[in-house]
Parts: sequence; structure tokens; C-alpha cells
Amino acid sequence: MKNCARYIICAISLFLTLSLIFDAFADDDRYRKRHRYRGGSEKIDFDNDDNDRNDYLKPVTNQTYKETCAECHFAYQPELLPSVSWLKVLNQLDDHFGEEIEADKDMIKTISDYLKTNGAENSSAKRSKKIMRSLGNQVPMRISDIPYIREKHHELDPAIFKRESVGSLANCTACHITAEKGIYDDDDVKIPK
Repeated sequence: MKNCARYIICAISLFLTLSLIFDAFADDDRYRKRHRYRGGSEKIDFDNDDNDRNDYLKPVTNQTYKETCAECHFAYQPELLPSVSWLKVLNQLDDHFGEEIEADKDMIKTISDYLKTNGAENSSAKRSKKIMRSLGNQVPMRISDIPYIREKHHELDPAIFKRESVGSLANCTACHITAEKGIYDDDDVKIPK
């Protein structure tokens, strides 16, 4: 009788364990969503409740910002820096990382409003929250100076960033093939030679 009870308890335990495992895989919407967009041309609809908005940054939507800034470099999502950092960058356009940027006041206001409204502190994205936590009282002007970003890349050989095909840690699109969509998952990284 004792052996029978043991077998029943073991069978029930095994059944419960297997049902939890199968249930976890069956309901893993985040896994399906993340892999549905990998390398594909499908567009993520951030207004759709079916998407797990907290996994991705919003793609750049402001044309003035996109056209002005992407003329020289990747148009970073505003959620990668806090508003105070963006304003600091915009207030130093006479020496924008060694370049002088000429822009009229209306253009600067449009860009400034967009960056302030969409800065990291206003984002619900997990990555933005991690960025904000890592900053403490810092006000970096470069995304590559953010402790969270540096930590995410710490295992990479520094020589990678010196390659002509990469250039620096600031060149997100060199390795993150879905960066323009706001997706920076490790699954979507291809380090060029």
C-alpha cells in the first residue's frame, strides 16, 4: 500500500511539473513576438495591444529629427537618453562632438520638443528604465557613456569598435540589425568583420 501511494504521489508530481512546463511554453507570447520580427520586414505596431511594448523602444517618428540628425549619424531613439541629456546636446550645437551644426530656431524647437517628450524618463520600455537606473545623477551627452550601455557591451573585445565596419560603440546599426526599429535584442546582433 505504501508503494502504491508513493507511485501515485510521484505520478501527480510529474504530471504537475510537465503541465507547468508545457503551459509556460504555450503562453510565451513574448518569445513568439520577439522571433516573429527577427530580420524580417514586418512592421511593429506599437499601438496594438498584442505587442509587448515594454520590450522595444519606439522607432524614430519625427521627420525633422530624423532628417537633420540622420544626415550624419544614426537617428537614436529618444528613449536612449534622458531629456536633460538631449537638451544639453542641443544647447551645444556650435560644438556638436567636434562639428558645428547650423539649424534654425523652429527646427531646434521641433527637435527639442520631440526629444523632451520621448526621453528615457518618459518611456515605459524596460531598456529605458535600466538606462535611467544606471545613470544616478549623471547627465551624459553620449549614449556610449551610459553605464548600462557600457555594461551590455563589456564582454566584447575593444578591437571590435576600432574596426572600420563598426567605428565606435556609438554606431548601433553596425551590429544591431534591427536598431532602427527600436529592437536591440541579443538575437538580432551580427558583428561585422
